[in-house]
Amino acid sequence: MSVEAVESAPDHIDLADAERRIKAIFIGSIGNLVEWYDFYAYTAFSLYFAPAFFPNSDPVVQQLNAAVLFAATFLMRPLGGWLFGYIADRYGRRLSLTLSVICMCFGSLIIAVTPTYASIGIAAPAILALARIIEGLSLGGEYGASATYLSEVADPNHRGFYSSFQYVTLIGGQLTAIIVLLLLQKVFLTPEELKAWGWRIPFVIGALLAIFAAVMRRKLHETEAFEEAKKIAKPSGSIRGLLKYPRELLLVVGLTAGGTAAFYTFTTYMQTFVKLSVGLTEDQTTLVIFGSLIFATLLQPIYGALSDRIGRKPLLIFFGIAGTFATIPILTTLKEAKSPFIAFLLICAAWLFVAGYTSINAIVKAELFPTNVRALGVGLPYAITVSLFGGTAPAIALYFKSLGHEEWFFYYLSGIIFLSLIIYTTMRDTKHESAMHRHE
Repeated sequence: MSVEAVESAPDHIDLADAERRIKAIFIGSIGNLVEWYDFYAYTAFSLYFAPAFFPNSDPVVQQLNAAVLFAATFLMRPLGGWLFGYIADRYGRRLSLTLSVICMCFGSLIIAVTPTYASIGIAAPAILALARIIEGLSLGGEYGASATYLSEVADPNHRGFYSSFQYVTLIGGQLTAIIVLLLLQKVFLTPEELKAWGWRIPFVIGALLAIFAAVMRRKLHETEAFEEAKKIAKPSGSIRGLLKYPRELLLVVGLTAGGTAAFYTFTTYMQTFVKLSVGLTEDQTTLVIFGSLIFATLLQPIYGALSDRIGRKPLLIFFGIAGTFATIPILTTLKEAKSPFIAFLLICAAWLFVAGYTSINAIVKAELFPTNVRALGVGLPYAITVSLFGGTAPAIALYFKSLGHEEWFFYYLSGIIFLSLIIYTTMRDTKHESAMHRHE
């Protein structure tokens, strides 16, 4: 072999390795996007279908009912985190990811074909609740399995950057739902048609996309970390095995609480907030949320790459400090803003610090656990925490609004972020003390 061939061989190997990793991350991320599109379609179109399932003359009460159901489905996420985390740790990441997206397909199809309250009475919201429970089960498992998969297929020196694409696609799912909403609003349907039957269309689209994602995920390669762990010992995925890491479990709960409350406030709840509290029109609301989510999406890989250079802990502390002190002023000012552009700037300002959590929270959790319990360790405590603090955020905000004290929610959110800040300042930096190479 020539000297030139020897010198060029590593480059070819590195290029092939990079292409393999990027392809795996792309396929895994696309499935993540589809699942979150299905889930967020509920929120994006709730203004249209809420009257069909929750008849009431007060729009705030209708949205509160829809938000309560949104929060209730989060109760299934811990079960999903356990079930799909168990499958991922014992039978492989690929199988878990494929099954979770199939589960989401069924939930979306049920919503698409459910009759209204006028047709079947109380059975309508009951069936809607069943569909949301199935979707909650699916998403409960999706997070842990996808976070684990993306972290394990990533280049060790760029795990923060690659893992940030979990939230790129997670937010991308909501963006896709809003794009569908805009197309139906502006191009294809009238407001009356949307309220009558057009709100079913996005759920049909979601089910079809989920089938496509399931086919793609069947072609995923299993991670090397999982294959190596199988050679060392029988795969675990058990609660007993997970309980060997109580400190890590508590860390996941603590570092997630403030971040998930902030995330669901500035994504899920923002559409309702700027419509009912700020007073923007439906068109202005959609455009403001769409623009702010694009901004949030662009921040994720930037912050993820930054964490690969300076560590995870500084970004988490930045989120904690800024979130504690800036949340109340931002939301208070936003409530008084009557200009769509000012509302857009204020939400973007919030994303400057919220992205400090969203961009790296998946990789931080993955770096806490060894391979044999990683998916379960990431997914289960995260799902429990999201159920308590994330999914309940819109319902708590609307409850305070119904009492005439919406500002109470601003203080609630700031307080939750502060509690997480305490954890951020005391935990280890997982970039420098990672468990990614541990397989016991």
